Amino acid sequence: MKKIGFLSFGHWDPAPHSATRSARDVLLQSIDLAVAAEELGADGAYFRVHHFARQLASPFPLLAAVGARTSRIEIGTGVIDMRYENPFYMAEDAGAADLIAGGRLQLGISRGSPEQVINGWRHFGYQPAEGQTDAEMARQHAEIFLELLEGKGFAEPHPRPMFPNPPGLLRLEPYSEGLRERIWWGAATTPTAVWAAQQGMNLQSSTLVFDETGQPFHVQQAEQIRTYKAAWREAGHTRTPRVSVSRSIFAITNDLDRQYFGAQGRDTDGFGRIDNRRAAFGRTYAAEPDKLIEELRQDEAIAEADTLLLTVPNTLGVEYNTHVLEAILKDVAPGLGWR
Repeated sequence: MKKIGFLSFGHWDPAPHSATRSARDVLLQSIDLAVAAEELGADGAYFRVHHFARQLASPFPLLAAVGARTSRIEIGTGVIDMRYENPFYMAEDAGAADLIAGGRLQLGISRGSPEQVINGWRHFGYQPAEGQTDAEMARQHAEIFLELLEGKGFAEPHPRPMFPNPPGLLRLEPYSEGLRERIWWGAATTPTAVWAAQQGMNLQSSTLVFDETGQPFHVQQAEQIRTYKAAWREAGHTRTPRVSVSRSIFAITNDLDRQYFGAQGRDTDGFGRIDNRRAAFGRTYAAEPDKLIEELRQDEAIAEADTLLLTVPNTLGVEYNTHVLEAILKDVAPGLGWR
């Protein structure tokens, strides 16, 4: 059994062929797709976060709105770039959104992906300390955020406050108990996955990893997950960690599917360079359901993960993306023992 959700990049494009021509379109359709996914029996609605782009950016208003419109589905991000975040303000936003959702947030955070602008986090008022890289700054912000989510008091109360205070040092409010255990780190390298395990965070592994061994993408990703699980055990955490992988998977069940994705399925991984490092990109799975089942059985990383996030072509609209999810949930997942 696996949890199966969707991951939306939240693109919009004013072109005539796009079903999401504005930011408002994307936001409202994201809520509608989450509602539809819950009705189908999907387990998660996850959203990417990108700044300075025609994509979803500030996640918490959207997460809160989805939380208010749904009752069961997990609601998450993949991922929030911690270089841009004030961990104190973020802890308040996250606590409020999680309370609205009834404790269903699953927040993916990370160092972030390649940017639209040069050092965009500087425009948000953040700058690495002397001798510190932007990745180290992101991890520092994450560590502060995790500590705040513990809910321990740290601020000395004013002797003459506007409102009465509880005894002792004060914490940030609103506080949502249990959210600390529902934070995920998006790791593209094995050392970062080990660090995430040491910090007690769940692991998100996307459709990209930095090429460390030259092996196929899914093999490298599976080894990263196994190393993460070993590091988790070594750290002595008492709960069982969660691991998600993202995949582009399309079951071709009609002529429209074939028109959109019939030529996109490929048997090999892609390779490129990100931040001057060689990166491996996962293949796109696009085939009839029976063939998809056979192909997905060979994916070692999916086998290692407890959660699968299906990337959706959000610019094709809610109705078509609901069909994409339904085809996987009903025509593919049962054949793999996921349902």
